[in-house]
Amino acid sequence: MPARVHALLVVRPDGRTPAAFHLRRTLAALDDQARPVDALTIVVCGGDDHLQEIVAASSATSVVTAPASTSYATAAALGFDGADDGADARWLLAQDTAPEPDALAQLIGALELSPSVAFVAPKLVRWDDRADIVSLGVSMTRFGRSIGLADGELDQGQHDAHEDVLGADVRGILIRTDAWDSLGGLDAGLAGADEGLDLGVRARLAGARVSLVPGARVAVAGDGVAGIPIPLTAQRRRRAEYAERVAHLHRRLVYAPAFAVPVHWLSLLPLALWRTVVDLVRKQPGRIPSEWAAAAVVLVAIAPVWRARRRLARTKGDHDGTGSWAQIAPLRTTRAELRERLDDDPEVALGGVRRRDLRFFSGGGAWLVLAALAASIAAFPALLAWPVLGGGALQPLATTVGQLWNDATYGQRILGLDTVGPADPFAAVVAVIGSLSPWAPSRALVLLWVVALPLAALGGWFAATRVTERSGLRMLGGAVWALSPTLLVALTQGRPTGVILHLLLPWLFFAGSVAHRSWAGAGAASILLAGVLATAPSLAPALAVVWVGMIVLAIVVRSGRGVTRLIWLVVPSLVLAVPLVWNALANARVWGLLADPGVPWAGPQVAADAAGRALLAAGIPTSDLAGWTTLLPDGPTWWVPLLSVPLALLALLAPLTQRWAVGTVLLAVTALGLGTAFAAVGFSVAFTQSVSVPLWPGTGLSLAWLGALGGALVSLDAGLAPRVAFVRGVAAALVLAGAVTLAMPSLTAFTRGAATIANGPASTLPAFVAAEGRESPDVGTIVLTPQPDAGVAAQIVWGGSETLGGQTTLQSTRTHPTPQDEQVAALAADLVTPSADDIVAELAREGIGFILLAPAAAPESDAARTVRLSATTALSQRDTLVVVGDTAKGELWRVVDEVAPRSDESASEIVTGRWIGFAQIAVFGIALLLAVPTAATRRAARRTPRIVGPHWQEGR
Repeated sequence: MPARVHALLVVRPDGRTPAAFHLRRTLAALDDQARPVDALTIVVCGGDDHLQEIVAASSATSVVTAPASTSYATAAALGFDGADDGADARWLLAQDTAPEPDALAQLIGALELSPSVAFVAPKLVRWDDRADIVSLGVSMTRFGRSIGLADGELDQGQHDAHEDVLGADVRGILIRTDAWDSLGGLDAGLAGADEGLDLGVRARLAGARVSLVPGARVAVAGDGVAGIPIPLTAQRRRRAEYAERVAHLHRRLVYAPAFAVPVHWLSLLPLALWRTVVDLVRKQPGRIPSEWAAAAVVLVAIAPVWRARRRLARTKGDHDGTGSWAQIAPLRTTRAELRERLDDDPEVALGGVRRRDLRFFSGGGAWLVLAALAASIAAFPALLAWPVLGGGALQPLATTVGQLWNDATYGQRILGLDTVGPADPFAAVVAVIGSLSPWAPSRALVLLWVVALPLAALGGWFAATRVTERSGLRMLGGAVWALSPTLLVALTQGRPTGVILHLLLPWLFFAGSVAHRSWAGAGAASILLAGVLATAPSLAPALAVVWVGMIVLAIVVRSGRGVTRLIWLVVPSLVLAVPLVWNALANARVWGLLADPGVPWAGPQVAADAAGRALLAAGIPTSDLAGWTTLLPDGPTWWVPLLSVPLALLALLAPLTQRWAVGTVLLAVTALGLGTAFAAVGFSVAFTQSVSVPLWPGTGLSLAWLGALGGALVSLDAGLAPRVAFVRGVAAALVLAGAVTLAMPSLTAFTRGAATIANGPASTLPAFVAAEGRESPDVGTIVLTPQPDAGVAAQIVWGGSETLGGQTTLQSTRTHPTPQDEQVAALAADLVTPSADDIVAELAREGIGFILLAPAAAPESDAARTVRLSATTALSQRDTLVVVGDTAKGELWRVVDEVAPRSDESASEIVTGRWIGFAQIAVFGIALLLAVPTAATRRAARRTPRIVGPHWQEGR
């Protein structure tokens, strides 16, 4: 019978917690005990004069001082060391553990009734609300992970019948003195976590039991003196994570059989690497530093492990093995029990938010996608039989997946005499698309063209789910996004960057609008943002403004919560772009970073005047009114821009609705998109041959269309007579009718022969060169193209063809000639004019085996014809050249002399490429792991609204 109780109270003030207030309440609670303690020892770890005064005024029988860094386990050993007060039980308390008046009496009663119990534990409740359970028993999984049996639950007496447990939180436990002495006290190697669990395990192995006393309540504030601190701040959260992981690894080494200890010790760092991946998948990247720190500490903390193992062996030996691990097994938490606990959704059960079903099939989303697929097949029927897309800014893709990804890495480029440098980020996007059809990568681009409309409808529908819960409005959003003039013009003109951007933008909105809520959204949005910026670099300024605005809103509205996730959004984009940015800065071509990637092609677009900008404001990127001037060459077309007026008016009304916050943001996005389109008109930063290539304004218009469509849906959902379905239906019908009418010329352009896209070719070079290039990618061809001003454009192509992924802005955005340019110009000039120099031998030394005289751009000018004829004559007269023939790509000659192999990259360039590739793979690997959804992220998502900004408060 525990006639005497010796209480231990450990005090360690923390500048961020009201230690004095907590200590006063705890001391008052001890004085108010119905069954008072017989002795009270206070261990003060650090502290100030004010704290010392409080301790001196207490009823403590002894006071021990210790350094501020003293752990709770060490402080307990100091407090009980040499104590010879005849106490039968010891009560472990801290400055923030305030027991209720009958707590000690109930604990003593439970200990008296069960002689086989080594210690009893109270119910720990929240300091300011006794209805919330902080801890009531602790168990562990098969692999040693500690599991709180009732942590964070609402106390409704549901666990009051549960008594026999494996362990408990160390705060407030009452342990027999003989059990304390035989077990050796608390383990200081646990870093302050799982101390009660470890004590319970050792007690069980000694043949004793651990029991709960739910009627004994102790309020705890979570200062972290005993047990882990409540993670109120980021520093406390990291401290708790670190302590939990140290305790887990330490217990694993202590509990393991002797033969397995070296294996566990050697696996600490590999396990930390594996858990890094797991933490990323679980969307908990903040745990990674604590994971590695804990692994490093336990790796070198051999002495604490050795002492703990000796203590455990001595405990089992002193009790003749009356307890065993097999007897502990039933008290462990099984996987099924753990899954059941994780599947509980207490927040929803208590009245929290539960998002509605997506209703993709029942709400008409699937039918919309099927209708868009049918429309696409009807608009482009011949594409299903085409192996390669050509025309416009289209070119074939590399013939192998390996070459696709080689074009996306730092190193030698397939264009230029010896161009070495970073790949355009767009090459990685092309590689991803081509890899979807590894047996015929170019076929993947054809299929993308076929499914572009249904994919756009799908993306628009999902983007609309962030704005409205109404199925009809979601279908409207998907349809209008798929019928956007920028997408349809890009499809008919052959602009792959415009098509890909339009398909990515709605998904960026879908994930990015909730990136502040979860790491899954942030991870997915970061990958999509990298794809968007790689496809349309001219959107970087506008998206940077949006990104900064999101961070400011997170700081102002959410008190900084989610800022880290928003910062991560740009990391993959930066890692992908930094090599190209560095090269641009080094070569004074900063404006070239805004150039549209891929094949430099001007193509038809609006004029850089007031009329052209008016068309852009209507969402039309071409001066032919999205094809209406060709469809009605003699008819009136003044009314075509007015088709966008209903959409524009609804977007302007969005800030005036109840959801004014999200409406204002979407209107700002529209303004940024229009501003980008206006700035892009007539702004040239690239060239092809002797023609300057202006930026395509359609990229900005896609962003503006996204903002305007989102704003219109907000107005229809919350602002336009929300209780009058007829008014909403009429407005929606006007928007849809305008979009359909505006799309008609583009949807019929292919069947009318007005589209630019064409079947193939499979190579931009003659078939003879393409065949050799497939065998050896180091086959060099110099392509000479007569220009209208009597000049000659020269380009060197390596391999069997120019490719979409092989294009590089390193070549197309140069602002001044490089030494290689001057060398190529000299070679071209000597080739097309009679010369005594052995110019062909120099070509062979550079690895160039073919000369292609390509036809001039139609219509061929007189000057270009003259240049072509004189070049043909000069080349045909050279003995060291053999005429291959006149091909569809131009006249071809082959070098007779032995052609040297292409020069290799230098060692430094190879090392640079490897480091850049490693960094990019690592960052995108992290982003992918963050983006992969898990059961935990889905549970968390169910507790948040799907739409953003239903009201200002919920929009957070």
